[in-house]
Amino acid sequence: MKATGIVRRIDDLGRVVIPKEIRRTMRIREGESLEIYTDAGGEVIFKKYSPIGELDPCSAQYAEILARSTGFPALICDRDHVVAVSGLPKREFLDRRITPELEESMNSRTPFRDDGSGEKIFPVEGASLPAACVFPVISAGDLNGAVVLMQKEDGSLPDEMQSKPAEVAAGFLGSQIEQ
Repeated sequence: MKATGIVRRIDDLGRVVIPKEIRRTMRIREGESLEIYTDAGGEVIFKKYSPIGELDPCSAQYAEILARSTGFPALICDRDHVVAVSGLPKREFLDRRITPELEESMNSRTPFRDDGSGEKIFPVEGASLPAACVFPVISAGDLNGAVVLMQKEDGSLPDEMQSKPAEVAAGFLGSQIEQ
């Protein structure tokens, strides 16, 4: 754990203000949920809560089935990181941070499909493959992440029928979070 040198007082309602620099660096948004952990040494640790991260075994299996059934590499992301990957090297993609372009696409809450006209979304920082399609995972009106099918190495894109399972996966994961 790294000390920041920033000290904050707890107010009379038990609130602590997390400094803007830390919120920006850690991508903590207004209204976002944080989990609170404690340890025997008296430390209190705040960790960003990821509903999709809670579905980790389900997400990993879904990514595997999605990649196998569509023939395209698949990623499942929460609002910050890749939580499941199939059809690509896991060590290069798993737990990697998503790009601002993917974040912007997810925030629009509308699906993205690369139609070959030029707009590209590279979903993972440092990755060379662009997304073929992005479907946001929404539950109870809240954006929780996205299901992404990647282009193949040869640049081929999924057709409408091949991308439909990714759309279904996003809907399924959203409904699982609501339960």
